[in-house]
Amino acid sequence: MSGSGSKGYESPGIAGSGAIATGLAAVSTTTADTILLARSEASAWRAEEKAVAACAKIEGAEPSRLRVTTDRADLADCDIVVESVIEELGPKGEVLAAIAEACPNADLATTTSSLGVGEITAASGAAGRLFGLHVFNPVPRMKLVEVCFPKGVGDETREKALAWCAALGKTAVEVPDQAGFVVNRLLFPYLFDAVRMVERTGMEAGEVDTCMKLAAGHPMGPLALLDFVGLDVAEAIGDALYADSSEAAHKPPGLLVEMVGEEKLGRKSGAGFYEYD
Repeated sequence: MSGSGSKGYESPGIAGSGAIATGLAAVSTTTADTILLARSEASAWRAEEKAVAACAKIEGAEPSRLRVTTDRADLADCDIVVESVIEELGPKGEVLAAIAEACPNADLATTTSSLGVGEITAASGAAGRLFGLHVFNPVPRMKLVEVCFPKGVGDETREKALAWCAALGKTAVEVPDQAGFVVNRLLFPYLFDAVRMVERTGMEAGEVDTCMKLAAGHPMGPLALLDFVGLDVAEAIGDALYADSSEAAHKPPGLLVEMVGEEKLGRKSGAGFYEYD
C-alpha cells in the first residue's frame, strides 16, 4: 500500500452539515481526527450535535476526535476532503473549487448520488484529484460505498480511497461514471413505479409497502423509503437520471412532484406518503 498506509487517509475533512456529512464524520472518528466544515455558525452547532449523537451509536467512534469549523483554512492539512452538500452541480462545483484552493495537497471526493463525477470535476476544476465516494444514509449502519474513479485519478489515490473505506468498516464497489451509479440507477425506477401504482390504482401507501415487505423480503417498503430519502431529494435524483438516460422509468412521477410542491417532503417535513410526529 502506497501513501498513508493501511488506513488510507489519516487527516480527513468533511464539507457539509447534513445527515450524510455528519454520519460520515462520526464514522471517520473511528480511525482519525476529523474536521467537519459547516457553512455558518448555526449549521456548525447543529452539525456537531448530530455528529456527536451519531458517535454514540458507532463502536469505536470518539467525539473528542471531531472538530467543527466554518473556516476553510482549517482544512489545509487534510489529506482527503469529502464534499457532501446539496445535490446540485453549481453548489458542489463551487464548494469543491474553494476546497481545492484551500487544500492544494489533499485528495478530493464527492458524495453525489446522482450527478456524474466527470461533470462535477469540470465544474470544480479539480481534474486528477476528485473521485466519487457515494455513502448511503444512515452512514453508521449502511455498509456499501460506491466509489468512482474518473480518468486522470491516479493509482495512489485509488489505493488510499479503497483502504480508507475498509478502515471505516465499509465495502467499496467500483462503479462506472454514470448518473446514479448502480444503486440509484436501479432503485429509483422501482420506487417511482410504486408511486405510479398508487396513482393508477388508488391503493394506500401502507398496502403497497406491506406487499413488498412481506413478499419480496424488503426491510422497508418503497413509499416509506421515499419518505426517508426525502421526496425533494428523490425528485432531484430522478431529474438527474432522466436527463442522463431519457428513460421514462427515471422521470419523477406526477404525484411525487405534486407532493413536493405542497411541501410534503417525507419524514423531515412531518408528512409524505405517511404522517410523522
